[in-house]
Amino acid sequence: MLGHKNLFPGLLLCLLLTGLATLLQRAELHLLGQAWLEALVLAILLGLALRTVWTPGPVWRPGIKFSAKTLLEVAVVLLGAAVSLRTVLALGPKLLVGIVATVVLSIFASYFICRALRLAPRLALLVACGNSICGNSAIAAVAPVIGADADDVAASIAFTAVLGVITVLLLPLLVPVLLLSLTQYGVLAGLTVYAVPQVLAATLPIGALSNQIGTVVKLVRVLMLGPVVAVLGLFAARLREEPDVAPPDITAGERPAPGMPPIHHLLPWFIIGFLLLLGARSAGLVPQPILAPMKAIAGLLTTISMAALGLGVDVRSVVVAGPRVISAVTLSLLVLVGISLALIRVLHVP
Repeated sequence: MLGHKNLFPGLLLCLLLTGLATLLQRAELHLLGQAWLEALVLAILLGLALRTVWTPGPVWRPGIKFSAKTLLEVAVVLLGAAVSLRTVLALGPKLLVGIVATVVLSIFASYFICRALRLAPRLALLVACGNSICGNSAIAAVAPVIGADADDVAASIAFTAVLGVITVLLLPLLVPVLLLSLTQYGVLAGLTVYAVPQVLAATLPIGALSNQIGTVVKLVRVLMLGPVVAVLGLFAARLREEPDVAPPDITAGERPAPGMPPIHHLLPWFIIGFLLLLGARSAGLVPQPILAPMKAIAGLLTTISMAALGLGVDVRSVVVAGPRVISAVTLSLLVLVGISLALIRVLHVP
């Protein structure tokens, strides 16, 4: 019981940062008409800012760790309710296979780009999966399986978040340049934009059809999270046994003990929960009225977790890898855009 009581200070601090991030997002909406930085991104930035001037003591750490890990795992499970197999299958078999192929090719290409820029294998995998699947959620889900430390996670999320905003702003400009149809642009946005809210922001100005197609394509990418994490789990032992290296690679955070991981690391409980909830949603076992609240709770828990993640990271160690990580993320994103455009042409998307 005492352990649970010890969670309170750190958890409360993360909740306060989440509330402040939410208020800042609302201020953006009021002043600018649009939230250029979501509460999730603002939460991690606030956590990082606070950590630069104050290091949490022992009384704060249990709640911060609980928020960063357990709450985020619960959020991943709840994301399963946002996807229905019926919606996925409506895309047609060729496009479904194409989306899977795009994700796989992008992961491999991004990983080799990162390694060419001399990023550590764990950080390279985080960047590759974040770019190729679903941004922050993929990074957070992959991190515990491959033994990535907090600094690796924060670095990849921070730079992925920045490029996510830039993508939302610049991607619509490709419509007149490449003469893309509403359907083609929807597929492109769904394959390249990181988060579902960002897909909405990138497609709604173009048209409702682009918005609908982009959202469904994006959800198919989210579906790839489970299989990718399961496959990466097979290589976790080798990654965990690799020694830490000196800068410019970031390896300052805590690492799990080396050796063969237990079964729950090969297929984490939250990925099993994600797939089970997906199956339940597809079978009509999840009542429609609770879908929206579940999605909202997942978003809130993720934002709380990002605040905790920021509090657990030394900004100085993230800054060290800045130029290399931003170059890797940028090149990886450009490759993903290229692969996506090639898919649209090969499949003759109307």
